[in-house]
Amino acid sequence: MKRTTLSLLATVTALAAITGLASLMAPDSENGSQEAGAPARLPVERSTLLCPAPGGTEAAETTYTTYTPVGSRSGAVGTAALKSSVAALAERGAVTKKAAVNKPTEGKPVVSLTEPGRPAAVKSRVGGAPALIGTATGRLAPGWSAQLTSVAAGDARGLLGVSCTAPHADFWFPGASTAKERQDYVHLTNPDDIPAVVDIELYGKGGALRTTVTEGIPVPAGSSIPVLLSTLTAEAAADVTVHVATRSGRVGAAVRVSELPRAASDAGTESSVVGSDWLSATAEPSPSVVLPGIPADATSVRLVAFAPGEDDADLAIQLASPSGKIVPAGNESLHVKSGMTASVELRDVTRGEAGSLLLGPSQSGRAAPVVAALRVVRGKGAMQEIAFIPATAAVGARASIADNRAKGAVLSLTAPGAAARVRVTASAGTQGGAAVVRTYQVRAGTTLAFAPPVPTGLKGSYALTVVTESGGPVFASRTLALPQGGVPSFTIQTLSDDRGTVAVPKVEDDLSVLGE
Repeated sequence: MKRTTLSLLATVTALAAITGLASLMAPDSENGSQEAGAPARLPVERSTLLCPAPGGTEAAETTYTTYTPVGSRSGAVGTAALKSSVAALAERGAVTKKAAVNKPTEGKPVVSLTEPGRPAAVKSRVGGAPALIGTATGRLAPGWSAQLTSVAAGDARGLLGVSCTAPHADFWFPGASTAKERQDYVHLTNPDDIPAVVDIELYGKGGALRTTVTEGIPVPAGSSIPVLLSTLTAEAAADVTVHVATRSGRVGAAVRVSELPRAASDAGTESSVVGSDWLSATAEPSPSVVLPGIPADATSVRLVAFAPGEDDADLAIQLASPSGKIVPAGNESLHVKSGMTASVELRDVTRGEAGSLLLGPSQSGRAAPVVAALRVVRGKGAMQEIAFIPATAAVGARASIADNRAKGAVLSLTAPGAAARVRVTASAGTQGGAAVVRTYQVRAGTTLAFAPPVPTGLKGSYALTVVTESGGPVFASRTLALPQGGVPSFTIQTLSDDRGTVAVPKVEDDLSVLGE
């Protein structure tokens, strides 16, 4: 037999194997709802999450919670665990196991998940706890989420919450500051076994701030570094937009904000706000953005926006209230110059009703992309606390948020366009309880804010999963309020599509590619 014939047979055999495997992975055309030729959506088989180090030596207690909703991979095996960054690399052989052993974790997972539908949580009082790197596989990968919640004492007391995120190469943080009363750290976490190189750009109301060493910042493999923003520039700016971009590699990024009491000489006419929380990255720049879930009792709401493109943005400001869209009196619009940070104090824009802020091109303005965030204050006088709401992507098919308590949680659902039907599932508790499912109608142009359902017989904390059944799009956030000594401590996390499925093109047998 000639060599060319052998090669042809080998090629045919290989193609048969490939198309056979693709047939096994693709959904049955008789049972699935996929259109002919349309990519099938299959559950992801692996997910990665990064949690920043809690930061600060005065964090009295930190709770790590992880959760995967019940999905379509119920018959598959899987694992999910959050480990210290060094321990995670040791498992992959990137560093020695001896280097991974440390007092907080001793090289073991900080928290592990064993089954979908029931969250797992661990509390820690260890100061200087490390950043965490997590991996979920098999049935625990689709929709896997994690939450870090800390109670901080001292000058910047408060409740801090942040959703752990997947690594990326580009992040925007409007709402940061280099003012004297602020201590804002951007936390950079590298999950890989090769170094990452990161650039940090700062933009104030006049454009780019004069900075020192902000280009080519190395983040070693499997490590996390905090960078104090005020050390990067000599300019004290009240409102700053931070841009984090990687030259090589990928990182997780979040900004830990501490607002300290002002000195008597600096107090001025405004009261001194004290508090701390995490500022998460916004959704990708867009001409229209949604910032959901302003608490009904907010005493101050500050909008910070930035236009990263070449064009200025003229934004119309609306509030999606429980009864419909409202234009805030005296704050109908905001002009954002290209490459500059703009801000406006909306004060008590909600007027006793929960709402969501909608930003879009004004009738006479250009549709330039923007990023935006809100700094929200609750309480008065010495009893104030802060939290942040970044612009977020829609809930999409499904989104989850971990670490909800029996009391103190508020779920906000906003439908800026068409009305929507939304299904909310309260999972089983970390220590016991049965899941509860409720369905809600969100009218067009409104915000529905309510105490979410609680699992039957709840013990411990639980997770919430939001599914858009019809209409929409829907934008969502969860407020967790845990008062501390008279201070209305709270934190707000937005919910966005968990990307638990991925499009897989349909493959069919076609030997015509062999030619003659």
